[in-house]
Amino acid sequence: SDGQDRGTHRLQMFTSVLAVAGYTLPAAVPPQVGMPLRGASPLMKDYPTPKGIFKTDNYLEGQALSEKIAAYAWQGEKKTVAVIGGGLSGLACAKYLADAGHTPVVLEARDVLGGKVSAWTDEDGDTIETGLHIFFGAYPNMMRLFTELGIHDRLQWKVHKMIFAMQQLPGEFTTFDFLPGIPAPFNFGLAILLNQKMLTLGEKVQTAPPLLPMLVEGQDFIDAQDELSVLDFMRKYGMPERINEEVFISMAKALDFMDPDRMSMAVVLTAMNRFINEADGSQTAFLDGGQPERLCAPMVDHVLSRGGEVRLGAPLAAIEVGDDGQVACLRLSGGSSLG
Repeated sequence: SDGQDRGTHRLQMFTSVLAVAGYTLPAAVPPQVGMPLRGASPLMKDYPTPKGIFKTDNYLEGQALSEKIAAYAWQGEKKTVAVIGGGLSGLACAKYLADAGHTPVVLEARDVLGGKVSAWTDEDGDTIETGLHIFFGAYPNMMRLFTELGIHDRLQWKVHKMIFAMQQLPGEFTTFDFLPGIPAPFNFGLAILLNQKMLTLGEKVQTAPPLLPMLVEGQDFIDAQDELSVLDFMRKYGMPERINEEVFISMAKALDFMDPDRMSMAVVLTAMNRFINEADGSQTAFLDGGQPERLCAPMVDHVLSRGGEVRLGAPLAAIEVGDDGQVACLRLSGGSSLG
């Protein structure tokens, strides 16, 4: 068919580009590339942890910071530090405060840890999460945390593909398939070119130029877009409207549970920049159970083992400030105080 011929032509063109760069495609291209998903078995299967996630600059920078924290532990004044909120950020903060030799006290208002990733077990024994939560290879700080806690085996990695529901074809899905052995950013470009279901070739060409400064200028360009919503950015740079329906709506919902007209383009560009520049950045993994037990609990154990404290059911009532402008104490709803 014409569509297949165009797809073959795109693959040949991209193969030529890779050859110039010194890379070659695998011997066979999987037949399911870009096709609607009909069976769940490839997606249900667990895959090995992608080794590239431990070699990125961002991961190595996090490793260096962790080692620096450990090296300076116990060398200065030991402080008791209140951490308000027992979500992932609060618990991670407490973990690194404890590593630095301080005594963190985590105050969580509810009776469950995790914040946005909190979960409950119902009467049937099933875990009920507050929305779908996945881990990307481009989460270097989180990957580092799994390493330091020794719980990487709790991540269930899935086949490297991005799956999109097709609004104009209810019940149909299409994918960006990432072929093994192709370095970034070529693997992302190839995945987009091979897909023949979402955007036309013209729309793909129209989409690329506004994103090039992200690759060339990096975070400086990304930060400069912070005042623009996703839709504002699209219209400012003449991107096709259909990319909002096909890509940006799902990205905005996945990244921060909101619509593209309310989300800063800087958030989307930051994610895209990681996905494009890291070969395993867009590969996803699921946790093998509820986040409070499988991720939060090891952080709590780590904090407690170093003399810290984690309080559940401890809602904050007031922050009292002294005449000198410094925090005097924290008042809790039950009448107790800290400080």
